[in-house]
Amino acid sequence: MFRPILVIAFGLVLASQTSAAQFQKTDADKDKGVDVRSSLGDLHMGNDADARKAGLPLYPGARVHHDKENSDAVNLGVLTEAFGVKLVIAKYDTDDEPGKVISYYRERLKKYGKVIECHTREHGGDAHAEFSDKDDSDTRSKELKCEGDNTGPVIELKVGTENNQHVVAVEPQEGHSGSTFALVYVHTRGKQGDI
Repeated sequence: MFRPILVIAFGLVLASQTSAAQFQKTDADKDKGVDVRSSLGDLHMGNDADARKAGLPLYPGARVHHDKENSDAVNLGVLTEAFGVKLVIAKYDTDDEPGKVISYYRERLKKYGKVIECHTREHGGDAHAEFSDKDDSDTRSKELKCEGDNTGPVIELKVGTENNQHVVAVEPQEGHSGSTFALVYVHTRGKQGDI
């Protein structure tokens, strides 16, 4: 999906610049995240993602999803002169059926552009981004599309381009009524541009 080795390597480079870097715990009691600022760039990693940071309202009555595999939300930002990445993933549960959640978010996503509906087999889908060292003016981000055979129980609403996208993935809860859904925001840039 993303190049985690690149992020880890960047974090290690930033951490090695201890004389220039400033480390901050954003909330020591809740271990919400770490901010690293250095002359090479900035890094934020935390579990403080929420619907607002994903650019969407929270579905009425939704609760933060907790399970063994994915107990924390993800809020990651890496900003340098060469590139920038912003990734927000927040997962929620609701007692409402998937159709209601899909209808709610289809309307909210329209403010970002044309909404497409895809069907996948697993939660998490195909959200990905292209990294480029070219100037943003030289690079045209591709429109999002459905990948694979476009079948499965997970419904994804996507809007935007590969470099700037919002995704809502909704699936029925196993064993009882209700839905689990993830709100995803991905924004990348090359040498120019803001995140």
